[in-house]
Amino acid sequence: MATVEEVLESVNRSQASKYKTIEVQKDIEPQLDLGNLLTVDQNPLELKKFRADKEVYLKSQARDNTQLLFNAIWKLPTERVEEAICVKLPETTTVLPREKPIPKVKPPTRWEQYAQLKGIQKRKKGRMVWDEELKEWRPRWGYKRANDETKDWVIEVPGNADPNEDQFEKRMKAKKERVAKNELQRLRNIARATRSKVPGVGLTPTEKPSKEEVGLALHLAKKSTASLGKFTEKLPKEKEAKHVGKKRKFEPAIGDFKKEKEQQLNIINLMENKKPKLDITKVKETQEEFLAMRGPPRKKGSGGFGKKGKAGKGKGVKGMGGKGKGKMGKGKGKGR
Repeated sequence: MATVEEVLESVNRSQASKYKTIEVQKDIEPQLDLGNLLTVDQNPLELKKFRADKEVYLKSQARDNTQLLFNAIWKLPTERVEEAICVKLPETTTVLPREKPIPKVKPPTRWEQYAQLKGIQKRKKGRMVWDEELKEWRPRWGYKRANDETKDWVIEVPGNADPNEDQFEKRMKAKKERVAKNELQRLRNIARATRSKVPGVGLTPTEKPSKEEVGLALHLAKKSTASLGKFTEKLPKEKEAKHVGKKRKFEPAIGDFKKEKEQQLNIINLMENKKPKLDITKVKETQEEFLAMRGPPRKKGSGGFGKKGKAGKGKGVKGMGGKGKGKMGKGKGKGR
């Protein structure tokens, strides 16, 4: 009969053969970067085991290095968060390259500068708010939002307002103005950050508008009527605005028949005249340049050197002109 100790020892042996130990021995201690969960093993490969079974050998090396990494992680201080044991990793030691450059820090907007000066802290608004009319929680923005003014079917007219004024249209106009103001503020922030001009038409809200900006705004305000400023009264001693664009002029459909006939004849002449027009002065200039490159003309019959002739009669190379003599014999060469 086997004792209890022997049975436990056999069980431990079977488990030990099934599961590997957590203690790993390496000749060269691997470098551990716990911040990046990285292990760098600089030990040389055992070529016999590697050539015998590559996959098994690489898996065993990966397992041992991972075990060393986990052993180092469990030595760090731990804390329990919602029934889970967590470890705060240290700072990284290995510098990894970035795929893209580090983004530039955006300059603060005017509101951010004002809030920093006054010490205003930004508080995050909740998504759901209480709707007093429906007595339920609804989203602050978007579909089925709380306190939605567009769903009102009747609006009370204030005591100091015009009774014939459309309150619905007034509310929509005020909302459009708020949206336009916010968009303009956004564009001004972008323009200030990029040091460029604020896009817009007319007089943008600046602290000290120039004379040209005021004149342009006045001109656009006059042209914004239904008659494009045709019946807008002018101010006393008012001058015409400059650099505000010109109105295009078109020829009348029925008018000067003589001028129309000349235009048609000019088109026909251009179509019939297939010969290109020559610039005589340009042609003369090109001829002079060509003659200057070629050099002065050579006189006819001037002697020159021929090619080395054969014994007896031989043909000379292109001579400089007239008859040429060869070194080994007489040869005749034709000059250019």
